[in-house]
Amino acid sequence: MSRSLYLRAGKFIITVVCCAVSLRGYSQSLSKTAALLDPSATSYFQNQYLANPAMAGVDTGWHFNASYRGQINGIEGAPVTQFFSGDGYVGARVGAGLNIFNDKAGLLARTRIAGSYAYHLPLNDYGAKLNFGLSLAMNFQRLDYSKINGDPNDPAARQYNNRDDYFEADFGMAYTDRHWTAQASLPNIRAMFTGKSYPGVDGGTVFFSALAYKFDLYGAVSSVTPKACFRSIKGYDPIIDVGLNVGFVQNVLNLTALYHTTGSFAFGVGVYVMNTVRLNAFYNTQTSGLRNYTDGTYEVGLTVDLFK
Repeated sequence: MSRSLYLRAGKFIITVVCCAVSLRGYSQSLSKTAALLDPSATSYFQNQYLANPAMAGVDTGWHFNASYRGQINGIEGAPVTQFFSGDGYVGARVGAGLNIFNDKAGLLARTRIAGSYAYHLPLNDYGAKLNFGLSLAMNFQRLDYSKINGDPNDPAARQYNNRDDYFEADFGMAYTDRHWTAQASLPNIRAMFTGKSYPGVDGGTVFFSALAYKFDLYGAVSSVTPKACFRSIKGYDPIIDVGLNVGFVQNVLNLTALYHTTGSFAFGVGVYVMNTVRLNAFYNTQTSGLRNYTDGTYEVGLTVDLFK
């Protein structure tokens, strides 16, 4: 990469960091997205599209992902979350994606369906790109009448399910090359412009940024990728995530470790079968304030890479 492009990349990274700092206070007035308050462990390294629409189709081929997360001690009504996504490179610098988030906790069930468009602008012949993405999404929230311990005909319960579904949009941007990935995203930009949020949808990140560098190595250890993330949360202190992904034997095996400033840790192991199927398993300790109530969560994920 030429010196001028390095300077441009450096300015972009600085801009991302500055945005994180400047929006930290302003973001307190924005809406939250529950899927990003407690994001899928796969979104940090294996499936970054979940956290940023700009990552849809960022490389060649199509990627189909599914993951399931639940609590280890299996308390009745404990949260159970499912993530589904597919993204790929369409052509003419355009990527596309679809992701579905489904969460159940006690009486409440939420589904979020989002379609994404991404544009990837090449900066040179060595893989450096600026990436921009937009997702349009619908949120559906319902009470499960069958689990109500009381009168299921209560008008309050009926009114909850009669609310309108909520439309929202997410915007993201990223700089990527063979080693660096610098990115930022704004979940639910509708709330940013209108100042209004939908009761019950709130509960997650209002600004996300991340910086990662991939070291390509030779030998038993194939790659080492450290990553730092910043998440601004409405009504709460910001969360910083620090992680490391290490690939072994041409990345057939990978190990992941994450630390969150909420006091929790995540550990994961994954295998890459026939350069097509990826299997991942994660254990996430509970945040420090809730360890007396639950042993943490587990997550299993499956990725299929096609047409690379």
